[in-house]
Amino acid sequence: MARNTQPVLKRCRTLGISPTVMGIDKSSRKNPKQSRRKQSEYGLQLNEKQKVKFIYGVLEKQFRKYYVMATKRNGITGEMLLQILESRLDNVVFRLGLANTRREARQIVNHGHITVNGKKVDIPSYLVKPGDVISVREKSRSSVRIKEIVEENAKRVVPKWLDMDRNTLTGKVLTLSDREDIDYEVEETLIVELYSK
Repeated sequence: MARNTQPVLKRCRTLGISPTVMGIDKSSRKNPKQSRRKQSEYGLQLNEKQKVKFIYGVLEKQFRKYYVMATKRNGITGEMLLQILESRLDNVVFRLGLANTRREARQIVNHGHITVNGKKVDIPSYLVKPGDVISVREKSRSSVRIKEIVEENAKRVVPKWLDMDRNTLTGKVLTLSDREDIDYEVEETLIVELYSK
């Protein structure tokens, strides 16, 4: 299985992403903007694509597959692409506050701690649908690490397209995410332009 093992903070600095987007609280560290030459149009498009791929932890082959899925959906391609990425199970687990980062969410899903509609799902790229109920397995609820994560994320705001019950560690997908639900700066039109060449 291919994995991205780059240092997260270094990559955030390169792509111009705040570490808080990745679930890392590094407010004490300064992140100075590096002065660089003006980027070409292709450079800007490539940077946007790499930024989104890095945030969701998706490699090129799978990202292109999501782009093709987005082109077949009704709506604006860029927004559909972000909607597909947001509906990945590992991202939903992160958004519900059941993990501190998307990488940790991916590991929690891989290790079989999450159920979707009562069935164990260990595929982080599983796409959830409206009405799906995501919860922590009965066996895993007593885990010390899961309890720590839930306590740490007790004050995290859950997006409006999700509903979370912290007592039962159960979340529900109310609808698919909208463009307004994306909490980081991204120009998805540049990604669409890059792939449509």
